Order: sequence, then C-alpha cells, then structure tokens
Amino acid sequence: MTALLTEPLRGVLERLHDAARHDDDLHLAPPPPDASAQQRADALASAYLPVSAEGGRLLYSLVRSARPRTVVEFGTSYGISTLYLAAAVRDNGAGKVVTTELSAAKVAAARANLADAGVADVVEVLPGDARQTLAAIDGPVGLVLLDGWKDLYLPVLRLLEPQLAPGALVIGDDTSFATVRPYLDYVRDPASGYLSVDFPVEDGMEISCYAG
Repeated sequence: MTALLTEPLRGVLERLHDAARHDDDLHLAPPPPDASAQQRADALASAYLPVSAEGGRLLYSLVRSARPRTVVEFGTSYGISTLYLAAAVRDNGAGKVVTTELSAAKVAAARANLADAGVADVVEVLPGDARQTLAAIDGPVGLVLLDGWKDLYLPVLRLLEPQLAPGALVIGDDTSFATVRPYLDYVRDPASGYLSVDFPVEDGMEISCYAG
C-alpha cells in the first residue's frame, strides 16, 4: 500500500490541494519585474503555487522507480510537492528529501504539514535562497525537482550539477512559462549532457536524464 493512500498523509494532501484551489481568489498584486527573489517570495507568501495531484503522482512514481538516496527540491512553498517526494522516499525504505524555501511563513507551514503527514523525519527544509542553501549539498543527488522561481531554474541546476549522479533525473515544472526558456534551451542541448523529454502534465514538466 502506497503512503499516498494511507492516513495521515492522504488527508493532509487532500486538505492542501483543497486550500490551493483558492489561489485564484487571492487577487495578489504581482511583484514588480525588477523585484528580488526574496521580494517575490514575500509578495506571494499566501499563495500555495502547488503542483497538481496528477503531477504529484508523477513525481512519486519517478522517485519510486529511480530510488534516489538524495532528492533535492527547489521551491517548497507549503510542501505539497514535498509530500509526494517524501511519500516515495518513505515507501522506498531509504533516502531523504532536501528542500529549500525563501518565505519564512512558508517554511513554518511546510514543516508543520510534513509533521502532520508523518514524513518530517525524511525531509530537511532549508530556509533561504537556494543559491546559497544548496551550495554545500552533499552528493550524489539522484533526483532534482525545480519548482521555484522560473528564472532561477538554470542557475540552481548549474549549482547542483557537480553533485548529480550519472543517470540522475531533473524535473522542471511549469515549462509552458516563458521564463523557463533559458533552462529548456540548456537541458535540450545535447552538449549539456542531458536527454530531455517534455511531459504533458498541467503546465508542463520537462524530465531530463543526466548522462554525466
């Protein structure tokens, strides 16, 4: 039986997905184009910005199949995607998830949600800028989920590349966004060392295998 279908994790996911459906009702003013990553995070601190349930099940399946010892996530938010990753790590019987988030409010909420779901022991939530918090990550990293600010996908990936295991999976979410284009150009270029596939789930996911 997968942890996704058992309590308390199932109930926490249902609660969070239900709450996330109200993101469109928030009518938050978008941060200015020149806003820093921290300013953007603070402006959207009340928005869940979640992965879909279908996307979450895909993430769970990829982690179960690849069985990475270390999963790294860029962009925790309220922890919805983190829960799918953690459930897979728990069901694999080994491994850990390291995730990073700029918003202090979201760090606290994600930690509480992970504890409520009973998977906090397999997740480390790093508060702060991923370009700093992930600089000292221990490898090998077997799977990376990029789901933070889209313009930072490529810098974060380049930061993690020295720690990627051969055959590591890198998943970029929301690939239909124009700001993801530099990242897509990079992972789709064979010279970068990836075999990359566009997967049609919600706003798009790019699944890339690192040849190493």
